[in-house]
Amino acid sequence: MNKVDKNKNVKKIKDSLGSRIFDIVNIILMAVIAYACLAPVLHVIFASLSDPVRLLSHRGILLKPLGFSLEGYKIIFDNDTILVGYLNTIFYVVFGVLVSIILTVMGAYALSRRNLLWGNAIMFFVTFTMFFNGGLIPFYIVVTKLGMFDSRLALILPSAVSAFNLIIMRTSLREIPDSLEESALIDGAGHLTIMWKIILPLAKATIAVIVLFYAVAMWNSWFPASIFIRDRSKYPLQLILKEIFVQNDTSHVSQSSSDTTGINTDVFKMLVKYCTIVAATLPVLFFYPFFQKYFVKGVMIGSIKG
Repeated sequence: MNKVDKNKNVKKIKDSLGSRIFDIVNIILMAVIAYACLAPVLHVIFASLSDPVRLLSHRGILLKPLGFSLEGYKIIFDNDTILVGYLNTIFYVVFGVLVSIILTVMGAYALSRRNLLWGNAIMFFVTFTMFFNGGLIPFYIVVTKLGMFDSRLALILPSAVSAFNLIIMRTSLREIPDSLEESALIDGAGHLTIMWKIILPLAKATIAVIVLFYAVAMWNSWFPASIFIRDRSKYPLQLILKEIFVQNDTSHVSQSSSDTTGINTDVFKMLVKYCTIVAATLPVLFFYPFFQKYFVKGVMIGSIKG
């Protein structure tokens, strides 16, 4: 059989009825899944931009804005409670990620050295904490006894290092050839120089992924704040969101603007909910694409032995 006949047979197989049916079913299935994922997101965005009165009487998923209004965003950005919560969350994320990534990198570098004394025993205890912990009450007692109750440090230091992220970082650093470290040691470099100038540049993909993990976790965190923080001026945005959605409490979000004082209470609560969700989600959606290119590469490093 010549090459032309082979190409004809391949084309017939590709254009067969079964193949076409599979393609159609596959496209329909992927479209349904895509709609199921995007519909809630689009509904919230469209609702936050819709006319409040028309939105209140609407039922079902929104596929487009009902009119156009920015009253909800005007309410939340003119309100001190939400603005302070937003700034607090940014503070916790920036300084929390900085502390976490420094401790994680230093711990992973030490544990990745093959000549570390009791290295395997230390890794056993690190891994053990992923499956077993003391529970909420001992954790609360430790944080309180350390004097961090109602302090911003209570949201940064107790959860500064994740065992899961530490293991990923250690595995990545172990894949870097030992010959690089040996060459640097011969040239008189110390461990800090080796870590800063040799190891970290080679592990930037994994570091970017770990930064993303920590940032998203801290941005979404509300439970530690609900336990340790009593001063409302230190509340993160997510704890305010929890009050609005779970407790249906918007008493701390006032209708201060003259344009919004006449808005119905139900409309007011609905606007605050939708617009606060969008405002709280946008930073993560904005920064994620910049880290996406490192995501798969950083996580997969060290997972395949060859």
